[in-house]
Amino acid sequence: MRRFSPLLLPGLLLSLSAAACSSNPPETTRTAPPADAPPAIPVESSVTQVSGRFPETFEQGGKGAYSEGDEQLGSGSWHFTEALIGSSDQDHKRGEHAARLRARGRLRMNFDAPSGVRTIRISAAAYGQDAASTWELWGSVDGGRTFRRIGNPVQAKGPRLLTTTFQGTTPGPLRLEIRKTDGGSGRLNIDDIELETASGVPMPGGKSAPVATAPTTRPSAPAPTPSTSQVPNQAPSTDNDNMGLGNPSGATANVSMPTNYLLVKPQFTIGYNALRGTPTWVSWHLSRTDMGSAPRQDDFRPDPALPREFYQVTRNSYSGSGFDKGHNCPSADRTRELDDNSATFLMTNMIPQAGNNNQRTWSSLEEWTRGQVQRGQEVYIIMGSYGKGGTGSAGFKTTIDNGHVTVPARVWKVLVILPEGSNDIQRVAAGQARLLAVDTPNEQTVSPDWSQYRTSIDAIEAATGLDLLSKLPLAAQDRLEAQVDTAPTR
Repeated sequence: MRRFSPLLLPGLLLSLSAAACSSNPPETTRTAPPADAPPAIPVESSVTQVSGRFPETFEQGGKGAYSEGDEQLGSGSWHFTEALIGSSDQDHKRGEHAARLRARGRLRMNFDAPSGVRTIRISAAAYGQDAASTWELWGSVDGGRTFRRIGNPVQAKGPRLLTTTFQGTTPGPLRLEIRKTDGGSGRLNIDDIELETASGVPMPGGKSAPVATAPTTRPSAPAPTPSTSQVPNQAPSTDNDNMGLGNPSGATANVSMPTNYLLVKPQFTIGYNALRGTPTWVSWHLSRTDMGSAPRQDDFRPDPALPREFYQVTRNSYSGSGFDKGHNCPSADRTRELDDNSATFLMTNMIPQAGNNNQRTWSSLEEWTRGQVQRGQEVYIIMGSYGKGGTGSAGFKTTIDNGHVTVPARVWKVLVILPEGSNDIQRVAAGQARLLAVDTPNEQTVSPDWSQYRTSIDAIEAATGLDLLSKLPLAAQDRLEAQVDTAPTR
């Protein structure tokens, strides 16, 4: 059922066009006076420095220690976090120098490249004989206030510098940040960052500009290791976008639409109903790089992004109700960083969920889903609830918190599971994904076996009025949404 047009997220439109991987040990550093070290992302600087031209080869600058700070390079001023400029025999490089990152190191431009960037190329390898590292390219089009990931995560393994190409368009000046994301002991070499215009002309550097003090944001959902084949002129992609399947309700960030308010977060996207005090739907992408070692935060709290005109649900709103604070996007789906896990405890991500439904049926489904990911799959997930009235440990209720929070009658989820890769929408439309829809009663007597509640996406759309796969071609929606999964779940 296709009632709504998908809402395109603003921001970067760059997409991964090709990737190559690389890996390597000992470590030597050159002696250099440490640069000033302001905080990693919220940095302020009033110094304006004229920058040179790309490619950035790291042949200028002398940062020989991992201490955080700024360094003037050939293209402009860059901020180094857990990163230095290496010149040892173990640094894989073209020329005399390359950047070297450890732990969760970062390299960020303190300036904007001018408008018109069409192609970005970055060479990477593992340092020495170190284990493989995973890195990501992030970009900002608002002067460093917020960043979004560009394309897919890339794995660098082996001693040979291989080049990853990102192609697409940006609406204005572009600021880049390279992030080593695996947090492992392997170190990463980065060299030869090239920017080109649509005509293939090398892009000059920009001038240093103040970096805004707002914290950066991360769209959740890293993806699998990209292939090493070159795909020229690839169109902008929605691979791994938390709303990659579409905007199910056509939600917008408009305070005059309290029943269909859009909340876009790095970890997930929400279509929120302020009159019910719960999300209508939550959408996210799950891959192996979303799951790490960050502990469960349990910091249930109101969502500061919710307009003040809307009622703020708090952790106390559920007290004594007999219902769990049931996550839509689970805590265990976001354990890569503390901030990611903490975001899942925002009350806009919660519904009043019967304890047995939450702790047995739903927990089992969530663990099964993560198991698929650990075996090399990636999953697009949409979860929601509908109806009014459920049965918790204190009996049947239609609302809690003095009527501010509606207890749903049904809890549902749609999973689109496919092997790690790229061109996800095309692969789903071609029938290369497993589609699984589950719709359960919100009550204590629900069976722990979630597989017996499988249904079709069409049935969930009919019950909710949502359009759950709106980014797929219509013919593919008609074919896929009518199916009911019957494959083994054990």
